[in-house]
Amino acid sequence: MEKLPISGVVLTQDEAVNISRCLQSLDLCDELLVVDSGSADDTIPIAESLGARVLSHPWEGYGKQRQYSVGQARHDWVLCLDADEWLSDGLVEAIRAEFDAGPAFKAYSFPRQNFFLGKPLRHGGDYPDRKLRLFHRGHARWNAGVVHAVVEADAPARSLHQDLMHYTAENLDAAVAKWARFASMQAQEMRAAGVRPSLRKLLINPLSRFTKLYFIKQGLRDGVAGFSMAVISSFFCFYKYLELWRLTREGAGKS
Repeated sequence: MEKLPISGVVLTQDEAVNISRCLQSLDLCDELLVVDSGSADDTIPIAESLGARVLSHPWEGYGKQRQYSVGQARHDWVLCLDADEWLSDGLVEAIRAEFDAGPAFKAYSFPRQNFFLGKPLRHGGDYPDRKLRLFHRGHARWNAGVVHAVVEADAPARSLHQDLMHYTAENLDAAVAKWARFASMQAQEMRAAGVRPSLRKLLINPLSRFTKLYFIKQGLRDGVAGFSMAVISSFFCFYKYLELWRLTREGAGKS
């Protein structure tokens, strides 16, 4: 099938378990570009075997790393994924339909379907967790967020309704390690932005997170996986604010 004038861009570091599924779903793209930040596993040879152009670049944080990768693409249209994400068949068809007709917008977003414990979280996984990942780089760019980088476009984006798929982690141990790392990075980002810790944030925000995911977003309808996601997510919300408190106290001690 004819390729579209899009560069599929993926960031990697030790993603041998995920990279094949991700790149295979990007088969509609004329270019596959992988920007790797020091993989020690088989990520790079697997990516190259699937036709990807692989560049090595030291990690700069999510926002800067993503924007660097966009700048290395051969096409102005880019589709940015994480290695643990992949396009559903429906989303591939929707993107093809947009480009067959000539894209009427400069950016496109779509819902992200998160998986946890092998189960799709249709309710309590922040669904629809909409992400803007397909855009013309002359009209949009990644901001400099260290953890939660987002694309900022200079015009409204069109919302597609088919799912981007996201597998949280290979197993529970990997998921916990990943979330602990993200929580620590978020705490450092908040500290740099001047956010102050408080007992209220330490107590109330985790409870609010659980209430949102389990009751408001109806995670209870996702069974054990939904309950587990709400509990773990609220714990790492607590972890983030506890780490912010630790960083702030250490900073005060050095001054």
